[in-house]
Amino acid sequence: MAVEIRELECFLVLADELHFGRTAERLYLSQSRVSQLLQSLERRIGGPLFERTSRRVALTPLGKEFLTSLRPAYAALERVVESAREYAASVKGKLRIGFQGAANQTVLSAVSEFQTRNPNCLIGVCELPLNDPFGALRRGEVDAAVVMLPVAEDDLVLGPVFSRQQQTLTVCTSHRLAARASIDAEELADETLIAIDGPAPKYWRQAQAPTQTPTGALIHRGPEVRTLQEGLSLIAAGRGGMLVCRSTAEHNRQWRGIVSVPISGLPESALGLVWRRGEDTPALEAFAGQLRDE
Repeated sequence: MAVEIRELECFLVLADELHFGRTAERLYLSQSRVSQLLQSLERRIGGPLFERTSRRVALTPLGKEFLTSLRPAYAALERVVESAREYAASVKGKLRIGFQGAANQTVLSAVSEFQTRNPNCLIGVCELPLNDPFGALRRGEVDAAVVMLPVAEDDLVLGPVFSRQQQTLTVCTSHRLAARASIDAEELADETLIAIDGPAPKYWRQAQAPTQTPTGALIHRGPEVRTLQEGLSLIAAGRGGMLVCRSTAEHNRQWRGIVSVPISGLPESALGLVWRRGEDTPALEAFAGQLRDE
């Protein structure tokens, strides 16, 4: 016969309290419900577990024997349930993180710290094409992606945003603006910006290579590229300039024939962690939390 857990809980508490009123209070039940549960358990067992009078409640010999056997078994059951709960919430398995361009120090630090704190979850990273920030995520090739903002995709969740930085204009050393210490966004009027090819959405590509200055002056659209390296090659060849964040500009200073000039009047560049809507996992939540802490 199936035994109800609530019946066993009622028996254990009543065995401790030996008082129906206090037992009812501890279990958030009425006294009549406590009596019903106890009677049901006694019918299953086939004998009385308590002696009940108007003045006292006491365990019968059967009740004492049952209590001796039940307590360790019930404690073991609680441990099994708690262990299962901990396992369900634990960070385990694999976590695949995609990133655009070169993984910056924030991302690398988060990856390293995540692996140290979660040794049962293997974290891996892979580079995403500059022109396709969301494709690998939608195809299930990565679990989350670190991409340049903006992100306005209905099927994706934007998590922590980080690495907010001033933008720079990267141009060849012979460009008219190359020797400047800084420039204003309006000085991009009539300049040519190297654009990013699809399948990245139009709004995202427009943000990386705008076709107008903040006041509406025309910026010419240059050749489209799929990777940052393609863009840098075209810059060095004098085919146009490219907007990149300060850290990316510093990372690519080894390129000969190009220079990066800080630019004001444009929104800061920023990175964000995105993942598929409805697919939050303990591992993903832990990594997102790690990024927020960096």
